[in-house]
Amino acid sequence: MDNARKNVALLSACQGLLLTNNVILVATNALAGYALAENKSFATLPVTAYIVGAAITTMPASLLMRRIGRRAGFMLGGVLGVIGALICSYAAFHHDFWLLCAGAFVLGGYNATAQYYRFAAADSANADYKSRAISLVLAGGIAGGVIGPETSKLTKDLFAQAAYTGSFLSLAVFCLIALGLLSLIRIPPLTAAEQKDAGRPLVVLLRQPAFLVAVMSAVVGYGVMNLLMTATPLAMSACQHPFSDAAFVIQGHVIAMFAPSFFTGSLIKRFGVINVMLAGVALSLGCVAVALSGVEVAHFWVALALLGVGWNFMFIGGTTLLTECHTPAERGKAQGVNDLAIFITMAVSSLSSGLLFSLQGWTLMNKLAIPFLLIAGAAMIWLAAVRRRSATADSRATPPP
Repeated sequence: MDNARKNVALLSACQGLLLTNNVILVATNALAGYALAENKSFATLPVTAYIVGAAITTMPASLLMRRIGRRAGFMLGGVLGVIGALICSYAAFHHDFWLLCAGAFVLGGYNATAQYYRFAAADSANADYKSRAISLVLAGGIAGGVIGPETSKLTKDLFAQAAYTGSFLSLAVFCLIALGLLSLIRIPPLTAAEQKDAGRPLVVLLRQPAFLVAVMSAVVGYGVMNLLMTATPLAMSACQHPFSDAAFVIQGHVIAMFAPSFFTGSLIKRFGVINVMLAGVALSLGCVAVALSGVEVAHFWVALALLGVGWNFMFIGGTTLLTECHTPAERGKAQGVNDLAIFITMAVSSLSSGLLFSLQGWTLMNKLAIPFLLIAGAAMIWLAAVRRRSATADSRATPPP
């Protein structure tokens, strides 16, 4: 096995562990927050703290990894994951809502560094393998869709007098396993010349149409997904569906998020990155349509499955497009800005999720997603038109042989 494929295998396994933790947090964080918070409108605040922690960490993490390397940066994030998980378990055991938020905030640092797994895979891959490397790393998340919900159900009442304490302790165990795997990866560091090269100014990168659409695709895909996913356990609870059904729906959602990754890279190579992103927008709109049609378990499951596949196409497409917009020397700031925008959007969507659900309910939340998806789709169509005009101009400027 060559180094690039070994890195992809290891990073895919670490992605699975990350998503196992994320699924456990999705299944338990809002419910634990609801149980501990005096003001129930703050139920999703621990989720928001997790995302805010990631948003604050993501740019420094990207710039730090540019200096110390991917492996050291990833392992530092894993240590933050262990610490944050232990704080959350202590908070759950002692019924401390604000300490739970603090622990989730620290856990966000682990999430921020781990989001660069996909870029690390691309770092050591050649141009033909790049989109597939990104896709295969994200495919590891399917393990989270299987292991996470089962772990949350088994550990939720491990401590009879303190629900969710066992679930948070399991996060620390998965972080420790990830640390062991991360110690084995070998990502080529930047050369001395690349370290000295600052690359183009950030404002120049931001002016690229492809850069803007890549970031928009990831931001809208993540924002809509997080808004609806975060509220799903609350919405199902309000509809009198048991916790086991909510865990089942989240399980299907996470599998749908990552199972397509086994072929998303191939779809991008065959149909083009913009077409795949547009398919993601269409699937996400399909999620909204199903969610608005009913509130049975089947409606939640189908809607969240469509949402998962839609997110996959928009996120992997956006990530692949972004790698076309920067040089190795520019990747720290380009990738950092991209992920910072994602986490800011996720923070806003998760915080508003609880507030919107408590004030207006599940129906309005789904309707609010529609204009954002339509704007993202329009931007993708615009980029396709820009590229067609550019290709036509180039062909006319090239003299015949």
